[in-house]
Formats: sequence, structure tokens, C-alpha cells
Amino acid sequence: MKQRTPVVVNILIITGLLIVFYYLFVQSYSFLASPYFWGTVVISAILAYIHSAIGDLIENNKFKKLSPEEKAAYLAEKKIPFLRRMYDSAFKKQSATEEKDILIDHGFDGIMELDNQLPKWWVGLFYFGTAFCIVYIAAFSFTDFAHPLSEYEKEYKEQLASIEEYQKSQPPVTIETAKYSADNIAEGKELFKTNCASCHKEDGSGGIGPNLTDNYWINQPEKTLFKNVFHMDWNGSPTNPAMRPFGKNGEVSGAEIEKIAAYVYHINQEQPPVTPAQGGAAPQGTEAHWEKE
Repeated sequence: MKQRTPVVVNILIITGLLIVFYYLFVQSYSFLASPYFWGTVVISAILAYIHSAIGDLIENNKFKKLSPEEKAAYLAEKKIPFLRRMYDSAFKKQSATEEKDILIDHGFDGIMELDNQLPKWWVGLFYFGTAFCIVYIAAFSFTDFAHPLSEYEKEYKEQLASIEEYQKSQPPVTIETAKYSADNIAEGKELFKTNCASCHKEDGSGGIGPNLTDNYWINQPEKTLFKNVFHMDWNGSPTNPAMRPFGKNGEVSGAEIEKIAAYVYHINQEQPPVTPAQGGAAPQGTEAHWEKE
């Protein structure tokens, strides 16, 4: 008569499986704070105890039918701790008599084959993997679980919401609070391509609009280059309606203008100018004498 698995071990296994299944459908561990999850655990534990009690009754009836030798062997095996029994069953070696009983009646080149049972841990993993596969396929087919597009959309919306919340909690960037930062150059370059490149080219060398890489400027309302770019992008040019007030019109925010100004400062002050011989527009306006930032 085989020894049965302790009810505590069964409850732990059931709880682990419930955590896996809940996570498959909820896709977060928030269910651990839910009374419904713990209610399921309690109900499962009660059912496990009822199942164990029924098993005890069946085991007692079978025990009465055993011979004295079988009863003694059963009681001796029952004294062995559960984990020790599991270890022994996984790495147990047959005796010579047991090997003779499971020897398959064929062989080749002196190699004989034994009809060994698969290890219990391997069989358990196989059944668990099969059940997990069925649940996973069902979750993938009928829910949003493990769908890359659904996960992307969810995370994208969460990021947009977090950005919007951050912007609400931050004061708007104005010409007084805007500061040059090299960290804004890369993002400012992309914003410049979108909003300014049609007139000034992507490298700022000018075309319809003036060359932003040289030291000649038509409008110089501010004392520093960075503030001057911010001013022009926010208020527009008083002499050229094509250079409209992007900031006042709401086409770009103060934070975006701050990044555009960082990029223009970078190509004007930290890189050599694009001369007319290199394809840049001819200087316009008067030479500027900017104060240091």
C-alpha cells in the first residue's frame, strides 16, 4: 500500500497553482490583496482536508486487510519523513531481485533493458507542463494575455498618462525659467526637424529662412543666444510673418521650445558654421555679440 502525500503539501501545491492561474488572467500580483483570491485558497484548503479525511478512511480499511508483515512494513515506511521518501523514490536503485522482475525479455550485444517507471518528479513536471500549456493557450486565445500589441497599447497609454500627469504638476517653461542643457540637444534636433527644417534645413544652415549656424542675426531682442532663440520661437519675427509665433499659437510648448533652443545653441556655438561655400545661406542681419550663458 502506497504512502499518501501529506495534506499540507497538497495545500501548498494548490496555492501555488492558484497564484499561477490568477496571474495568467490578471497579469499582475494585485490579486494577492483581493479577498476573492484568499477566499479561493481557503475553500481549496477545506476541500483538500475533506479529501484527506476520505483518504484516511479508505486507507484504514485497506490497512485492516494487510498481513502482519505488510502492516509492519507499511508502518515503518510511514515513519520516514515525506521529503526523505520523495528523495529516495527519485534516486532509488532496484535490488537484484527487483531488476529480475522488470527485465524485458530481449537484448542486444549483451545490453539488457529494464522496464523502469519514470521518476515521479518527471511525471509531475510533465502533467504540470501539459496543464499549464492548455491554460496558457486558452488565455492567449480568449484574453489579452501575452498579446504583444495589447501589452504595447496598454503600456503606451500608461506612459502618456504619466507624462500628462507630470506636465500638470510641473510649472510651464517660460523664457525666464528656460535653461540650456546638453541633455535636450538630441530631442531638440527631432523637434527642429519637425517644426523648423522646412525653412532652415535640418542642419540649420538656412534656405527660405536665415542661416542659424553663423553669427549674424536679423532679430536680437535678447542678450544671450539661447534666450534669443526661445524669444523668436515663442513670439515670432516682427519683420517676417513666415516666422510665426509657434509658442503663442500653441503649436509647441515652452518645454519643447527649450529643447529646440538647446539644439540651435549647439549648432551655433558648439559646432563650426555652415558657410555659403558649404551650402549654407548667406549671412543676414548684423553680427551678434552674445553674453555667456
